[in-house]
Amino acid sequence: MRRLSMRWLAVAVAGLACLGMSTAHAEWPDKPIRFIVPYPAGGGTDIVARAVGKKMAENLGQPVIVENRPGASTIIGTEAVARAEGDGYTIGLVTDSHALNPIFFGQKLSYDSVKDFAPVSQLVFVPFILVANPKAQVSTVQELIAAAKARPGKITYASIGNGTPHYLAMEWVKALADIDLTHVPYKGVAPALADVVGGQVDVMFTGMSSGVPHVRSGRLKGLAVSGKERSAIAPEIPTVAESGLKEFSFMTWYGVVAPASTPPGIVGRLSKEIRKALESPEVKDQFVKLGVEGAPSTPEEFGAFLQRESAHYQHIIKLTGAKGE
Repeated sequence: MRRLSMRWLAVAVAGLACLGMSTAHAEWPDKPIRFIVPYPAGGGTDIVARAVGKKMAENLGQPVIVENRPGASTIIGTEAVARAEGDGYTIGLVTDSHALNPIFFGQKLSYDSVKDFAPVSQLVFVPFILVANPKAQVSTVQELIAAAKARPGKITYASIGNGTPHYLAMEWVKALADIDLTHVPYKGVAPALADVVGGQVDVMFTGMSSGVPHVRSGRLKGLAVSGKERSAIAPEIPTVAESGLKEFSFMTWYGVVAPASTPPGIVGRLSKEIRKALESPEVKDQFVKLGVEGAPSTPEEFGAFLQRESAHYQHIIKLTGAKGE
């Protein structure tokens, strides 16, 4: 009788083990993950999201589908993340605009940039490059300043909208150099850059990945890079600070958030999977070519980073008088 009982106990334990394995197999993720990018396809944000998403998909065994939802200074796509179900199957890419929008738009925002999101991880740091169409006849920051002072308001600059990092960086240059440039807003980097290349607009700040190829081809001139140091992929181009505006140093960044109701365990798993993707040799090599620097972080570290960035931008906005939409 005792042998029979032990045998049934063994069968029961084995059955529970199989059930546990089956349950674990059915746990997150068991279907595709939607990765919302609040920018058009083709820009730096899209390229980075697709590189990271591809590697995550390989590691997780589930597709990571990038969904471009551009417009309204990233508000359209970001709102879609905030309103999504917090089940781990919707994540969103955010940039500086996530910290800037509450400052510029305040109560007009349809979501709370802090309360409605769970920080997951930072992705990259991205220096800007200031580019100019050859027709503008400026090859350096000092030449741009001189031309702007000779023709106040006649030189145009593109951005992806009021309240965006591209806009804020140029407004800071305007304030430091005491010049007047005319702002031409667009809904994304790709259409803005296309018009600078086409000569419809004179200059703009854009990511290294989108700007450097046009500089290499001769379609645009590279005036300066925005970071504290020169870029490894374009070391011949000076920084804005080296060009005479010593106070200037501006680095944009990308990160990932999830809806606030996403369980902490899934947020932590997402963060770890993003780190694995960013530390993979394939993604590292791709990022070197793009001129961006991988910067994985824990959810807690990314949350603290967002708070620091908000304070930094408030300082710049106070100096420049920059406005939102």
